[in-house]
Amino acid sequence: MDEAETKKYTLEEVKKHNQAGSSWLVIDNKVYDVTKFLDEHPGGEEVLLEQAGGDATESFEDVGHSSDARELLLTYLIGELVDEDKIQVKGKEKKTIPLEENKSNWMNSLTLPAAAVAVLISVAAYKYFHT
Repeated sequence: MDEAETKKYTLEEVKKHNQAGSSWLVIDNKVYDVTKFLDEHPGGEEVLLEQAGGDATESFEDVGHSSDARELLLTYLIGELVDEDKIQVKGKEKKTIPLEENKSNWMNSLTLPAAAVAVLISVAAYKYFHT
């Protein structure tokens, strides 16, 4: 989608898409229709539905999504916010732990597996207690 083709949406339009049948998110002032991704989201659809219809930038960045997740997100891009509704980003900071060259960082090597286990436990607990 290039600049000339980019569809513009207002926050009011995005707010209407806040349920399982139609779920839109705003991340970095871009609008994504994640409706078809709800069932596939590794963290469960509830995580996305909590953010549906609003700005999910902070939540998306706090999780520290992989580059693969960021690429996948682009497949759901449908446009961007109109200029009047764009949220100003104050010094975008990426959450990373510096790694000294040629040194192993045990924190970096444990973070992804620990997060995966936490997601699996959360989903299992949710299904156990809600069925």
